[in-house]
Amino acid sequence: MIIRFAETRDIPGMIDLLQQVGQVHHQIRPDLFRAGAQKYDEPALEALLQDKTRPIFIADMDGKVAGYCFCILQVTENDPVLRDRKVLYIDDLCVDESIRGQGIATKLYSHTLDYAKSLGCDAVTLNVWCGNDAQIFYEKCGMKPQKIGMEFILC
Repeated sequence: MIIRFAETRDIPGMIDLLQQVGQVHHQIRPDLFRAGAQKYDEPALEALLQDKTRPIFIADMDGKVAGYCFCILQVTENDPVLRDRKVLYIDDLCVDESIRGQGIATKLYSHTLDYAKSLGCDAVTLNVWCGNDAQIFYEKCGMKPQKIGMEFILC
């Protein structure tokens, strides 16, 4: 298995995984997430592949997309409140559900950390929904909660 930048030929595999993520989110929070939805469609993925501030890494197993990590480079400069910093935000990390538990997510995550270091980033951040088992994985990788979003459902 190799970790590499995503290419146009990876889009069908990425869409399969995006659908898996969409299903996980729908199962956790059906009040928020539609059944059968995916975050990005083919045109959106084609645009992301051209955006240097939105790197996407692929776990390639013999030409098959085994997993991905969508990232967003976030730079804060001259903000009146926040300190200047460069952060690589993990927008989405997924491994095909049929091959989880083989260390693929760990390799994707490690590669992402190395990439962030190569850019001179101060941190790698992400959001994870409460109830998502991925939170356990991220904590095992050494991540710690940064902030907590709260809600009071009215209906």
